[in-house]
Amino acid sequence: MDQSLEQMRERLDRFRADVDALRREIGKVIVGQDEIVAGTITALVAGGHVLLEGVPGLGKTLLVRTLAEALQCRFARIQFTPDLMPADLIGTNVMLETPDGHRNFDFQPGPIFTNVLLADEVNRATPKTQSALLEAMQEHSVTVAGTTHRLGGLFFVLATQNPLEMEGTYPLPEAQLDRFFFKLLVGFPSTDEMVSILARTTADDEPRAEPLFSGERIVAMSHLARQIPVADDVCRYGVALVMASHPEHPQASPLAKRFVRYGSSPRGAQAMLLAAKIHAILDHRYHVSRDDLRAVAHNALRHRLILNFEGQAENVAPDDVIDDVLKWVKEPPS
Repeated sequence: MDQSLEQMRERLDRFRADVDALRREIGKVIVGQDEIVAGTITALVAGGHVLLEGVPGLGKTLLVRTLAEALQCRFARIQFTPDLMPADLIGTNVMLETPDGHRNFDFQPGPIFTNVLLADEVNRATPKTQSALLEAMQEHSVTVAGTTHRLGGLFFVLATQNPLEMEGTYPLPEAQLDRFFFKLLVGFPSTDEMVSILARTTADDEPRAEPLFSGERIVAMSHLARQIPVADDVCRYGVALVMASHPEHPQASPLAKRFVRYGSSPRGAQAMLLAAKIHAILDHRYHVSRDDLRAVAHNALRHRLILNFEGQAENVAPDDVIDDVLKWVKEPPS
């Protein structure tokens, strides 16, 4: 038993070392944005997907390209535009003529068959094309003409999104938003960070990330993170946070009752719990606490709250509602 415990500790030590190495490698290229990098790595290890929101020019595309370089895995970038069609994303059947004169349909895979997919400016494409990502993100497969094609190994979607008030954008459907593990808000850099960005990007030799390990290592880390135990009262606390975001629930927070039309789905609770396990590992602990859940609540829930008309009219942010939920929900007795 002691030997098994020691092996687990060694595996968790290596887990932390690999995450730290990945952060340092990304830090060679990306200036600042520590919380964004940490959130992206957490979602990657958890086996989820990330939606990055921010105005153009803040390095969202550079982040995912750097991540792919550091992971020694296949990378594909799709620029979403209003005229992009689902077949441009997932592939299509093409009729080919064989040497003996027969004609057969052959499936030509689209760029979605990769390990790390950058869906750049995903909300510039029409809902029809956006929906083409749904099956791949949830089931790791795509279906074309009745045939299902599997996406093997690591599959990580990092989608960038411009704020909806900008021209030429389409709101993502709620079902697709729910498929994202985290939604991360990319803020504008500080003055010092801007100076560092200019120094790196205007020099003759721009820094690049070096390959660290393969996608198989990320999959192994994901399996390890799921083995971290969660006490029943901590799990119930996570459920209580999600329930408090539903306006019709008896324990809903005051802001949720007033400004929320629909609260978080069960996927929000799943995302919080998985992210909390990774947060605990990186904090050198072998169990999940309520503080871990609170630390990841905003990233896991902000895109899963749908505001009502009053909330939109008063410019209430989902993060304001989550703050209210965290204050409102009383911790269950230990």
